[in-house]
Amino acid sequence: MSGMKRYTVSDGKLVLNLEEAEEGGYIVTSPTDPALITQAETIEEAFEMAYDAKDLLKAARRDLRKKSKSAAPRPTGRRQRVS
Repeated sequence: MSGMKRYTVSDGKLVLNLEEAEEGGYIVTSPTDPALITQAETIEEAFEMAYDAKDLLKAARRDLRKKSKSAAPRPTGRRQRVS
């Protein structure tokens, strides 16, 4: 990977790290969200793909929160004595 160029770019709302991919295009990540990883051929496409990935991550995290809340044991209102 030596010799591959890396760039940090922003559109004023989102900051992206672009790393040239060996096969061409870029590997796209975000310093503000380590889970955001995608690929693109151009810088314009990098932002499009990153916004799509960001939206998908947001929805997945929301669904996980809903599932974890519904799976949590509900209090019975009774106190149990611990010996």
